Amino acid sequence: MSKQPGGLDLHLDVHPDGPREGPRGPGALGRSLESALRDGVRSGRLPPGTRLPGSRSLAADLGISRGTVVQAYTQLIAEGWLTGAPGSGTSVATPPTPTAEPGEKAVAGAGRGHAAEPGGGFWSVDLRPGRPDVGSFPRTAWASAVRRALATAPSHDLDYGDPAGLTVLRQAIAGYAGRARGVRADADSVIVVGGFSSGLALLARALRGLGGTRIATEDPGLPRHRELVRAAGLETVPLAVDAGGADPAGLPVRCAAALLTPAHQHPLGVVLAPERRVAFVGWARHAGGYLIEDDYDGEFRYDHHPVGALQALAPDRVVYAGSASKALAPGMRLGWLVVPRSLREPVIRAVEDTGASVPSVTQLAFADLIERGEYDRHIRRSRLVYRRRRTELAQRLPSPLPGVAAGLHALLPLPSAEQERRLIEAGRRAGVRLQGLHAAGYWYEPSGDRPAALLIGYAAPPRHDWRRALEALCALTARSA
Repeated sequence: MSKQPGGLDLHLDVHPDGPREGPRGPGALGRSLESALRDGVRSGRLPPGTRLPGSRSLAADLGISRGTVVQAYTQLIAEGWLTGAPGSGTSVATPPTPTAEPGEKAVAGAGRGHAAEPGGGFWSVDLRPGRPDVGSFPRTAWASAVRRALATAPSHDLDYGDPAGLTVLRQAIAGYAGRARGVRADADSVIVVGGFSSGLALLARALRGLGGTRIATEDPGLPRHRELVRAAGLETVPLAVDAGGADPAGLPVRCAAALLTPAHQHPLGVVLAPERRVAFVGWARHAGGYLIEDDYDGEFRYDHHPVGALQALAPDRVVYAGSASKALAPGMRLGWLVVPRSLREPVIRAVEDTGASVPSVTQLAFADLIERGEYDRHIRRSRLVYRRRRTELAQRLPSPLPGVAAGLHALLPLPSAEQERRLIEAGRRAGVRLQGLHAAGYWYEPSGDRPAALLIGYAAPPRHDWRRALEALCALTARSA
């Protein structure tokens, strides 16, 4: 066992008698060290760029002579496994990039900063929906919030705490959701969760424990949401969506809840009509069911002020769900539920049973970000950027974008599922990652009469790369016209 600079441990399987396979005798210990390092690099356990301990430090840790380590390093540098320079230490070498076969065309922009394609190669442009520009994450403000949180938080905030979340964050969220989204909430009604998916899984588990058997979800709607509901042991019921949003006429009386995206339906981008809001609330009261309001990008409305939360119409029947995934970054894994009093204990039991609590330091830092106004300022900056992008997208595409000017994605209708498939495949060949209604499984039962479309995630590209992404998309759609 050896230690890297900075105290990192490095495990090497070195045998005094030499490698398991190979000659014994003089030099066997050095060959064993070479073999252990070579195996570590070959297996990927020591990735390119990994700094290795100095020869003196490694020799002391392994209980061998420094000369043996120097000889092993020298041999592996000569073989190309390692690299070293005076004053820079020894590191794992970066393997050469394979050259393309004759006749093969390299993907434009492949390399550093581009997402790897599952089948190999790289995505030059990623236009999948539901993703913000993670490069705009307010790193400096977040780092400052973490430092302040660690410097000022009482010790008990780092202990096992309330499964509903730290009081300071629940108070901050209640204030923010009321101020920015019109939610009727106090700290006692807020439960901190690890993003909306985590919150939906907990809600489905809680409703199942209360005897629920079905949850209605929008059609089309995210397949992942249906999977989470079914994983909790409940059935899913489709709710047709049209220009007025989800249609409450499809709701059965015996249903535990209906999952809705009222402010900006995902994926069609429409707003739930006022009369349908009233009808859904009436159903919930009459049937004793609940409405789950997924307000996934409610802060991002560009034509006028955002539509207020449905929850304000019936706080006793609506679960309001928000998250930082679209405003900050999906990797935050931070969200919140504002739950009716009747659901608070069942949901908290689900949190306890699954160990789904959010780390305390993350909660403390996010509370600080909200309280200092940094969260609001970041949202306002992002809103301006995304508004400009959507306007530019609408100006460049041949037909008007359906739905309201809001959110992080826009719908590009297509004549057929076949053309949707061809466009996605053409994008894949060009290194442009696209997503479609049929290809991504949004429809409960896809068929030839179901509308087809691309979902253009215009928020995802980095700021410096937006224009290139837009040109790549326009080139694809022009060729398919």
